[in-house]
Amino acid sequence: MLSRAYAPALLSLEGELVEIECDITNGLPGFVVVGLADKAVDEARERVRSAIKNSGLMLPPKRLTLNLAPADIPKDGTGYDLGMAVAILVASGQIDPEMTAGGLFLGELALDGTLRPVKGAVLAAQLARERQFTHVYVPVANAEETALLDDVKVIAIRSLLELYHHLVGLAPLSVAKNTTKINGLTASVGVDMGHIYGQQQAKRALEIAAAGGHNILLSGPPGSGKTLMSRALIGLLPPPSFTEMLEITKLHSLAGLNQDGIVRTRPWRAPHHTASSTALIGGGSVPRPGEISLGHRGVLFLDELPEFPRPVLEVLRQPLEDGVVTIARAARSATFPARFMLVATRNPCPCGFAGDNQRCNCTQHQVLQYQKRLSGPLLDRIDLLIHVAPVDRNDLTKHTTGESTATIAKRVAAARQRQAERFVGTKTELNAYMDNTRLKQHCLLNAETTTLAKYAIAKLGLSARGYVRSLKVARTIADLDRSEHISLAHFSEALQYRSQT
Repeated sequence: MLSRAYAPALLSLEGELVEIECDITNGLPGFVVVGLADKAVDEARERVRSAIKNSGLMLPPKRLTLNLAPADIPKDGTGYDLGMAVAILVASGQIDPEMTAGGLFLGELALDGTLRPVKGAVLAAQLARERQFTHVYVPVANAEETALLDDVKVIAIRSLLELYHHLVGLAPLSVAKNTTKINGLTASVGVDMGHIYGQQQAKRALEIAAAGGHNILLSGPPGSGKTLMSRALIGLLPPPSFTEMLEITKLHSLAGLNQDGIVRTRPWRAPHHTASSTALIGGGSVPRPGEISLGHRGVLFLDELPEFPRPVLEVLRQPLEDGVVTIARAARSATFPARFMLVATRNPCPCGFAGDNQRCNCTQHQVLQYQKRLSGPLLDRIDLLIHVAPVDRNDLTKHTTGESTATIAKRVAAARQRQAERFVGTKTELNAYMDNTRLKQHCLLNAETTTLAKYAIAKLGLSARGYVRSLKVARTIADLDRSEHISLAHFSEALQYRSQT
């Protein structure tokens, strides 16, 4: 007898549908899996065989052939186990084919028949909606993220036997409810801005960056608080919306980072400077998202930026501009979103104390070579370049607290709300993402400010990109100031952050 069951192939954020065909014929007992399966899928034979037997169900003593179609796309991972087992049970007459119609099956089987969580469950729900499946069967641990989409009925199962009882009508299971359609959570504040001594200008720059989604580079000697302030920035960002939670969860689910729930906070990704370009942008024979996509809607923190190999940093240029990354391989390509905030730090020279004649022994050549590790095109894509001086000794010994993270976060949230109202009905969300059309509408300068802009372009040598990014920063400063128009003071402050090194 021939039977069919369906499972998702999680090759990208869209996914593809896999038809699992099972054919049972007379002959020597055997179990064959075909259809461009990797090692994990091929080993499913042993998991499925043991799971069926240990669940008290019958594995026919005949020749079983399972075909995963279409056969020209790679199948990887353990998520096909459940669909394969269901196809066998239908082909052997233990389950009525009509009971599996409209069902999409995803899950890894243990040898005792229980189900283990797998990656990509929320993508399976999305695929089911697009292909008009009525039910998605997933492990209990994946039910919460799968139920994010309201128009798909999710059945959470603990074991193969429980699924069998449900399909034959002995013990029907209820549909998992979506109880997560609420805003996300603010990331835990590991460092409070109020506990950082001095550095008012750098704190102000971080507030602007958080309000408009701008990229920022903090440059200064060791011990000046660059890393500490960068880590405090995540607490300034508002909680993700439901749509953003869904986007973040899809990416993390595809990467296998959240097999037991929904990502409710904005991501903070901080790869070490030994990370490869593939780790940063993603890759593999079956493309998977890298750090920049895992930081989507959150922060990508690169500490000691010049210590990263220059070829690795150069791969950031296109994602910083476009907000997406396309990974092309010989077999296939995949496009992942990468709308992250870049927050980076660096020392001014190899020893870190450039300008301090008593502590710095670096030659001018060494300083120049160190600074050349960051290319001009990359620096041009960073909106705020902030020099962080050593903490003033008076600030260091006062032991007084400044504005707390909660206080600053309220201003950031208010500025982002003004942007949301301004860009309603468009694909633009924050000032940093404005295209030229939005720029002309919302970043008009008066005559006095235009004169300053012309002077700054000539004096500072601003590129067209640098000027546009300064306009966007000025728009964010105006939003923080609750101003409808960009004033001379707003644009002057934006230029000030652009001219620092």
